[in-house]
Amino acid sequence: MKNAIALISPEIPYNTGNIARTCVVTDTALHLVRPLGFQLTDRLIRRSGMDYWDDVDLTVWDSLEAFAEYADEVAAAGTQVLYVETRTPRSIGDLVVSGPVLSVFGQESKGIPEDFMAAHPERLIRIPMRPGSRSLNLSNSAAIVLFEVLRQQGYPHMD
Repeated sequence: MKNAIALISPEIPYNTGNIARTCVVTDTALHLVRPLGFQLTDRLIRRSGMDYWDDVDLTVWDSLEAFAEYADEVAAAGTQVLYVETRTPRSIGDLVVSGPVLSVFGQESKGIPEDFMAAHPERLIRIPMRPGSRSLNLSNSAAIVLFEVLRQQGYPHMD
């Protein structure tokens, strides 16, 4: 499996489009978990993804439960699964990558559902920020985590 980013119920088409573009240029798969806050045909998502949208390695999941099963299966097969969330002590500075990584991000307004995080607290990781800050933009967060993963992997398939 190659690296992947998963977005749970993304709400803002620009964020998803930007993340899709980042996925294409880094050979990273993109997983979207319904419900989505927009249509995949929305001109806003296509505008932010620009001409990269047709090249996205995209999987759309109809439910969080179906995606959770998939995440558990790939974790059992050796993929590192990370739930990126602000409410955890473990930082990406503590991350040691040992193979492909699936980075999971929650909804812009709510984050990752509590029960989803509670099922696998060992998968939680955060991006360090100034105390009192709520969060970074979703597309920025996805890029930060992905490029730390790629740095540790030696930037595979990239020059």
